Amino acid sequence: MNLFRKLFGKREPHEEAQGEKNIPRPPVPSRDYTQLPHFKYHPDPLATESICTSNERCICCGQTTGYIYTGPVYAEEELNEQICPWCIADGYAHECLDATFTDEDGIGGGNDWIGGESERDGVPEAVIQEIVNRTPGFSGWQQERWWAHCGDAAAFLGRVGKAELLALGEEAEKINYGLTGKLEDWDTDPLFNALDRNGSPTFYLFRCLHCGRLGGYADCD
Repeated sequence: MNLFRKLFGKREPHEEAQGEKNIPRPPVPSRDYTQLPHFKYHPDPLATESICTSNERCICCGQTTGYIYTGPVYAEEELNEQICPWCIADGYAHECLDATFTDEDGIGGGNDWIGGESERDGVPEAVIQEIVNRTPGFSGWQQERWWAHCGDAAAFLGRVGKAELLALGEEAEKINYGLTGKLEDWDTDPLFNALDRNGSPTFYLFRCLHCGRLGGYADCD
């Protein structure tokens, strides 16, 4: 083990994972590195900070693309902040490293979603696999969850607090936060007053790709 791996617990980009030295990887797919990939269910990962600018070389394809994924990675090895967006988008990171980016058990389901009950049973398996294997995840205080509506997973818009919800105006009232009346009347609710985009508790906001309805959930440390 070289000094780099001993100090930081990472292998260098050109090194194969332990036990994979004799297992050839498939060729890297043809890509356009001049623009970030589009993610249907996470349309602006730069704004949500799940992808950040970086000079880190991708552990999967070996390229320095200028961007790196900073969200959760589920894999046998420690791969945090080592995978580029392109290796997520085309499934190369999942194929080569068996990496996933969202727990599929957290997609839909449950009755405590704000914006109505989430519809896990109606989400096609292909959509679940796209989110799990080919979509950037996001980091939550507790176990991350992914809202679903109209028989499909919704698009993750990011964390919001009280100020951001107030800025949405009447649209926020349709989230059905669990309170009645106008948005300005929600000041009587302690949780709503405490919501902080960069703190705890916070609200994870989603938008249905079909009807446009907003939904999501609140979480705290």
